[in-house]
Amino acid sequence: MFRTVFRTTLSVAAIAAALPAFADEAADADSIIVTATRAPLTLDEIPASVAVLDKEAIDRSQDIGVTELLLRTPGISISRNGGYGTSTSLRIRGAESEHTVVVIDGVKLNDPSSTGGGFNFANLLAGDIARIEVLRGPQSILWGSQAIGGVVNIVTATPEKPLEGSFDVEAGSRETVSARAAIGGRTGPLAWRIGGQRFTTDGISSYARAFGGKERDGYRNYNLSGRAELALADTISVDLRGTYASGRVEFDGFSADSADYGLSKEFVGYAGLNVALADGRFRNRIAYAYTDTNRDNFNPDRARPRSFEADGRNKRWEYQGSFDVSDRIHAIFGVENERSSFRSRSPSASLAMPLPAFARGKAEITSVYGQLSVEPVAGLTLNGGVRYDDHNRYGGQTLFAAGGVWRLATGTVLRASYGEGFKAPGLYQLFSEYGNVALDPEEAHGWEAGIEQHLFDRKLVVGATWFDRKTVNQIIYNGCSSGSTDPLCFVPGDPTTPRYGYYLNIARSEAHGVEAAAALSLGGLTVDGNYSWIVAEDRSPGASFGNWLPRRPCETANASASYAFGFGLELGAAVRWSGKSYDNASNAQRLDDYTLVDLRAELKLSDAVKLFARAENIFDEDYMTTYRYGTLGRSFYAGIRGRF
Repeated sequence: MFRTVFRTTLSVAAIAAALPAFADEAADADSIIVTATRAPLTLDEIPASVAVLDKEAIDRSQDIGVTELLLRTPGISISRNGGYGTSTSLRIRGAESEHTVVVIDGVKLNDPSSTGGGFNFANLLAGDIARIEVLRGPQSILWGSQAIGGVVNIVTATPEKPLEGSFDVEAGSRETVSARAAIGGRTGPLAWRIGGQRFTTDGISSYARAFGGKERDGYRNYNLSGRAELALADTISVDLRGTYASGRVEFDGFSADSADYGLSKEFVGYAGLNVALADGRFRNRIAYAYTDTNRDNFNPDRARPRSFEADGRNKRWEYQGSFDVSDRIHAIFGVENERSSFRSRSPSASLAMPLPAFARGKAEITSVYGQLSVEPVAGLTLNGGVRYDDHNRYGGQTLFAAGGVWRLATGTVLRASYGEGFKAPGLYQLFSEYGNVALDPEEAHGWEAGIEQHLFDRKLVVGATWFDRKTVNQIIYNGCSSGSTDPLCFVPGDPTTPRYGYYLNIARSEAHGVEAAAALSLGGLTVDGNYSWIVAEDRSPGASFGNWLPRRPCETANASASYAFGFGLELGAAVRWSGKSYDNASNAQRLDDYTLVDLRAELKLSDAVKLFARAENIFDEDYMTTYRYGTLGRSFYAGIRGRF
């Protein structure tokens, strides 16, 4: 049942609603450029649902982490094993966390040593991010294996002035301190920018206080980023980009407080050559990207402190071309080669036990794709695409997609799209101590249809989208009970040594639902809200048929209201409601619904400097997104922001 409780501190400029056109100023939605489509397109040219958060919206939200920003958009849910820095899974429309592709400045990010080879949002801070775009629904034509749920495209700031910079400093509850600064410039053929951030907090007990968790688990994160673009000629340029992040997070076991902590290091590098031909109509990019993620866990109470170590690497070559056949016909095409590798092991606490050998694995996938976009008549855009993936273990797979968007003179926008997805098992799922080399690839297909209406010169925008997705051979973790005779509950090649569990395919899962949103802008007042009803179920024959997939609430809702006074003060209030969910596949453990209320304020001291403050979860709601793991209670933060 729909309930009128919501949460978001974003204004109408940031409400990336269930349909694509709610982003930035609603009055300018037809001019907002989206790059997550691999070619610059306006929102009104994209058949799929898109959420866009610009820098102004990100600043106004005052959120520290990207997951908090994304939660304010429709169709998004998360589960986290404690406070900041702990393992965080983000799901789009009920898909698995590893079914989301994360892209930062054109580089696909994922950790081959993680469970499903996906991306962990735990260390991703808002930092120097200038723009976030979320494409919901299968996007595998342009983004390949893994993009079954959708794509999160993150763009960091690029300089526009000869010299410019920014800074943010804030502090608050639990000794939390965040300090960020960046500087850059554009002079002649060279544009450059460097930035850094330091974030620390004493945190909360990862083990929920309702179960006896008492000691705080702290977190720290340091990151540096840099980028440079050099124009070698009017039509030729070179891009260099790099990011390094180092984190330390304390966490607890499943049943009690503990002294465990983890260290992580992440490096992302990118080099690209851009060449434009035929008076700029034929654009080409050749690039190489490299990612390396290293994770180590320790417990000083063990005789052997190190309890886990893992390293995952990706090496990716790609060519992308785009050609404007005419003003109404555009083509995107490309070739990609990605090589991934991982190693991991979990040493015994006993020094008498020798260190185990690393579990290792490699994979290579080569892809070719193409998409054509046509505007046969004014206001109607149609597109279609095809992709072929050649995986060294699973062979070839061909995927298709198609869609259309129709912009009517009445202010009505109609959208419909269909897409397919294919994801090979992750290296950890295949080769780790819980691996199963007999796993099959996951395959999905889905469609959506939506309507959006602009009223009163776009001061009011309302709309809704229906979506449906089916997945076969979905991979889940299956725990082994004591005394099990299941052959897969024993270490492969050693039928006498049991293991805790293994990964297996389930026959089928389905997700469908509605995303609805509305936004009103009237002078200094902005009011907005969105509601998502998502049914994500196990549809495999047997005892689990019809069960909810774990940690996916069926209903979520967000809303906010803010008012900007003429003298530079803006006040806002926001609410988020999440319905119940279940922590396990059997639906035996329920996670209750919860409501979070936030307040925020911002005071403009000058065109360049603002003071800000916020109160989060002001009623100190006690809730869980993962059973037995804690969440942040009432919190207060304040700081200063500069843009010059």
